[in-house]
Amino acid sequence: MKQAILKTWEQAKTGEDLTTAQGPLAGLKVLDLSIIVAGGTASSLLADFGAEVIKVERPGAGDPLRNWGPFANGVSLWWKVHSRNKKSITLNLATPEGQDILKKLAAQADVLIEGFRPGAMERWGLGPDDLQAVNPKLVMLRFSGFGQTGPYKDRPGFGTIAECMSGYISMTGFPDTAPNLPPIPLADEIAGVFGAMAGMMALYHRDTSGDRDAKGQVVDVSLFEPLFRLCIPHITMFDMLGINRERVGNDFPDAAPRSLYKTSDDRWLGLSATSQSTFERLAQAMGMPDLISRPEFKDNAARLENRDSLNDELQGWLGQRDLEEAMDQLIPSGGVVGPVYDAPQIMSDPHYQAREDIIDINDPELGKTKMLGIVPKFSETPGAVKHAGPNVGEHNQHIYGSWLGLDEGELADLTGQGTI
Repeated sequence: MKQAILKTWEQAKTGEDLTTAQGPLAGLKVLDLSIIVAGGTASSLLADFGAEVIKVERPGAGDPLRNWGPFANGVSLWWKVHSRNKKSITLNLATPEGQDILKKLAAQADVLIEGFRPGAMERWGLGPDDLQAVNPKLVMLRFSGFGQTGPYKDRPGFGTIAECMSGYISMTGFPDTAPNLPPIPLADEIAGVFGAMAGMMALYHRDTSGDRDAKGQVVDVSLFEPLFRLCIPHITMFDMLGINRERVGNDFPDAAPRSLYKTSDDRWLGLSATSQSTFERLAQAMGMPDLISRPEFKDNAARLENRDSLNDELQGWLGQRDLEEAMDQLIPSGGVVGPVYDAPQIMSDPHYQAREDIIDINDPELGKTKMLGIVPKFSETPGAVKHAGPNVGEHNQHIYGSWLGLDEGELADLTGQGTI
């Protein structure tokens, strides 16, 4: 039986009762060597749920994410949120001394995350073969623009390029305009989510295979493939039907109605009625039951064929009502609608508050500040936000002392050498 799945890593080591564990990943040790967003998203998710995440940064400079604005009190807000719950140490991986120290850290870790261009870790003597020689159970998450193999593997690649080459951007925007890039690092963040999930899969296999000698493995996460994976099913559509997905604005190409509509108070309402039952409920709630029986709207195929006409009908009805009035009339009858929110509206919404999706954190540099809460919600071992992103090397003494037994004199020597 796979009894290991009933325990956290902390329980496996100490016998601690599940109810007192600090999140489902308590006891999991993660080294995060990555920079910017993708790998940091993966480690952030793990840290939110109790993993001990050690952010390994360049001495002096730190992670380039620290230079992303906006800033408050001279501190990057991106960094404070993205690196919450993590500990920061500094280490120069380009030196033999730094490489030796990393191997000693990796010998005690469960997961190592890196985001260098393929081949960099190998040139430093820190590739999978090198690290798994000191820790066969280590799981390595390797993030890169195009993956560790293939003709593009040596190209530099950021999320923007991944968004373009995944096929996502070609479908985003209106037919008569240029494709639209998202205003967030979408490909990076999705790659981070896939990476965190993949890391858990690799650990599950390692710890539940029934083989005491089960090894860790290398997980190759490109930036373009996770977003490509979510663009369902455009490749199969082109292969089987010759359909090349085009931009359709706010509509959904395969079902109608689904779009944004402007209300009389100049606000925007999202509406989706992409199944027959939801469309019929919508028509009844609007007091327009004739929409159901009209041949041009009788089923999804007909509604797609006459989408512009249907959108005009819906816009005509919604344009005569303010947003609250429209929602009050549609939602009780099963209408699937919701307002387009900005940050102030999110912060004042009682549902966000009830779900604790926005929390207060006290930070030495920012003072009391709000940030995103924990997602998703666990019934027995919930995650928690313990602190915002740390200063560069804030935990050098603690980590190097507790993990490697280095004293203050040794740390001072390493600092003087530029190793940490």
